[in-house]
Amino acid sequence: MLTPEQRRDCINRIRRLPSELEALVSKLSEEQLITEFIAGEWNVAQNVHHLADAHMNGFIRLKLMLTEDNPPLKLYKQEYWAERVDSYDAPVQYSIMLLRGLHHRWVVLFESLSEAEWNRTGIHPDRGSITAEDILKIYSAHGEAHLDQITRTLAAGK
Repeated sequence: MLTPEQRRDCINRIRRLPSELEALVSKLSEEQLITEFIAGEWNVAQNVHHLADAHMNGFIRLKLMLTEDNPPLKLYKQEYWAERVDSYDAPVQYSIMLLRGLHHRWVVLFESLSEAEWNRTGIHPDRGSITAEDILKIYSAHGEAHLDQITRTLAAGK
């Protein structure tokens, strides 16, 4: 279980992600966004669009957990989602705008949770029973991991 300070830190990481992501990618050329600089890894655009896809799923999972008793949480095939045309042809700014609004709502929701709500559960097909607090930990770390992946990808392109 996280302390209140650790929760605040995770919530602040959720709060900051859209701005940090935008600062990292907003001045990149189309070539820098779509070139696979590291074999077998997603390009920058795919990482940005994946963050929007994944965090939308995470937000919905949290809402289900808060409004239903121990709901099943659906998986999605992220590698297939990353291969869809919207992960190649849509401007990354669309996903950043989506993340900005989504993360604002997520922060409002997280900051409103009671102690009992932090312990609400859902059943994840791979992880088993997870709590609302687990959602916070997973997705705050997830955003940072993809910022790191984008940074590594850009460094490989130099």
